[in-house]
Amino acid sequence: MLPDIYLAIDNCFASKRWTKPLRWMEVCRDIGVYYVEASADTECDPLYTTSGYLREWTDAIRDAKRETGITVFGLYSGHGTYATLGLGHDDRRIRKHILYNWLFPMIDTAAALNAGLGFFCHAFSEEVLKEAATYYSAENELCRDLCEVSSYAANRNLPFICTEQMYSPHQFPWTIPSAKRFLRNCGEEGAPMYITLDTGHQTGQRNFLKPSRNEIDKWIASRNNGTSAEMPYLGTLLIEPHTADTDKIIAAIEEQTYLFAESQDGEPYSWLRHLGCYSPVIHLQQTDGTASAHLPFTSKYNESGIINGEAVLRAIHDSYTQKEEAGLPPKCKKIYLTLEIFAGTGERNADILEKLRTSVAYWRQFIPHDGINLSSCINTI
Repeated sequence: MLPDIYLAIDNCFASKRWTKPLRWMEVCRDIGVYYVEASADTECDPLYTTSGYLREWTDAIRDAKRETGITVFGLYSGHGTYATLGLGHDDRRIRKHILYNWLFPMIDTAAALNAGLGFFCHAFSEEVLKEAATYYSAENELCRDLCEVSSYAANRNLPFICTEQMYSPHQFPWTIPSAKRFLRNCGEEGAPMYITLDTGHQTGQRNFLKPSRNEIDKWIASRNNGTSAEMPYLGTLLIEPHTADTDKIIAAIEEQTYLFAESQDGEPYSWLRHLGCYSPVIHLQQTDGTASAHLPFTSKYNESGIINGEAVLRAIHDSYTQKEEAGLPPKCKKIYLTLEIFAGTGERNADILEKLRTSVAYWRQFIPHDGINLSSCINTI
């Protein structure tokens, strides 16, 4: 069965500008989008505010919904928790702090709104990445914590809970195989954990491709004759290139496969074809394929951009035709295609609103009304 599709927006654009729920909900209504993902950066982060304020904030959301017709379908983490090791910290006290004082309160706030929750609040330090045993131990510890998160969310009847895919080795999951491993290991029976895909999060993987023998040979030759050939990515050997022997380098790389990507991992439509059906929230940004800059869908950026509405929808459709894989969660019945367009500190408010309005208009070509089934989207393209 194909999912129903909703066009949504993350209110990260409103951070430090339109901060009251009624105000940012009015902005979203006026640009033509009625489903909103509320970013923790827009004054609902439990680490930066009080429980009393959060209760008042949820009351304000309910009141503003009656006035604007806007539905807050989900909450999402912002820059605060993204900037730290968080659940990947080597100190268990910090991990538990994030778990009990950030994730659980965010789940409680989402439950009060009958909304889902998405987040990314973990990373592994370089020290963790050096040894396979240390890395996989840290990954297993993270997955145990995320199982606790998914179980707590299920007990609070959240419509969904999901972690965002990223694009570098220290941010699990960052490749298609690691994302499937994440889906299998981070949800308990009856309490699945889903994934958030982002159409710009396939740019970093290209910096971490496994080098060929020929590339290694060329680098060693240039190193020996004093020329300046670019050093290939060698995992943690980048820090300590302890040998100039190709066979030993390849052997060391094979012990660190978790640090390397394949070509498919740097291709957004490949992610959508493999995992779109397990992504209740898909973040939309325009990109030229070289950076995740969270650009709008305006004619200027669409001209050089690689994200096309028709191609996105067809790739999601393909994911629903793939053969079922053991251990993966049930496929999503609803998908919120969510514009995640950043606003620069120096941007003028009128310019921000115009690029948002234009982006919504672009996507309304493909999602003419919310709740439309994906089959209808495809048939009208």
